Amino acid sequence: MKTWHYATSANEQLQVSEAEIPGLIANGTISPQTRVWSSGMANWAAAHEMMPALFGGEPASSGPPPIPQSASPMGQRSHEIDFEIFGDDIQIVEVELDPGETVIAEAGAMNYMEDDITFVAKMGDGSNPSEGVMGKLLAVGKRALTGESIFMTHFTHSGTSRKRRVAFAAPFPGKIIPIDLSKVGGEITCQKDSFLCAAYGTQVTIAFNRKLGAGFFGGEGFILQKLKGDGKAFVHAGGTIVERELKGEKLRVDTGCIVAFSPGIEYNIERAGNLKSMFFGGEGLFLATLSGHGRVWLQSLPFSRLADRIIRSAPSTGGSSQGEGSILGGIGRMLDGN
Repeated sequence: MKTWHYATSANEQLQVSEAEIPGLIANGTISPQTRVWSSGMANWAAAHEMMPALFGGEPASSGPPPIPQSASPMGQRSHEIDFEIFGDDIQIVEVELDPGETVIAEAGAMNYMEDDITFVAKMGDGSNPSEGVMGKLLAVGKRALTGESIFMTHFTHSGTSRKRRVAFAAPFPGKIIPIDLSKVGGEITCQKDSFLCAAYGTQVTIAFNRKLGAGFFGGEGFILQKLKGDGKAFVHAGGTIVERELKGEKLRVDTGCIVAFSPGIEYNIERAGNLKSMFFGGEGLFLATLSGHGRVWLQSLPFSRLADRIIRSAPSTGGSSQGEGSILGGIGRMLDGN
């Protein structure tokens, strides 16, 4: 027998069997405008639309529009998801989904998922269901500019029973940063490869760095990633993560160490001191500057810096071995083929 879910006036989600529906309609628990959902439906809908025979064909009234497929708080566009982060330096985030809830993620980020979780690759983040073909192609073009896959994977709890979990892992050592977009002005700007996953309804787009100097020398390039919405999003970065709140101050940062910043923060670059300091100080020619009012997230070890150090130290590229300089170390490499 089919199972139905309905939302109360307090936006609570209750589950009943199909046989119980007529009685609930008779006692007024379910009205024509009550939002209902059942397996196989893409979105919640008014009860009179899904059960017209039980309401005598009563026309729709001027009630609220159908809510998304998850029972998110009233007024919230993104799905309301719970999460837990495991690990220290190579972390995973485990997202908990109620029936009908969805989380979007970069292609290949999924680590494991429980029963009843289904996934599908789509062009775009799905934040605008009514978006036309041209809009989707434009979104795909923007993602191509960031170097990411043109597809995103949507993971949905398609069952009707208890909560299920799906986990996502970062592609390199570092930390996963959970950010509630509703608490940081509804959007963040981040480095273009930092996005990991987010609640369905989050818009993943790009932002162009309009300042020529910051684009050339700031370490982030001209194209940054922008996440918009009112739900939870997760970004990852290398090394240790520091979150700072600026209240009109100016913060100078090594280029490439910026992970993300909220609205109200101005991003620019400046020279790293005098000529001698720029060439021999070891900090590069320029420093990134962050100023204004808002939050910034910084990383201690950008992946590009780690990769450069590994390549420079690899014996196959002319680097020298570290910690294996003894005669016995050399004999050992000869014996094992290295």
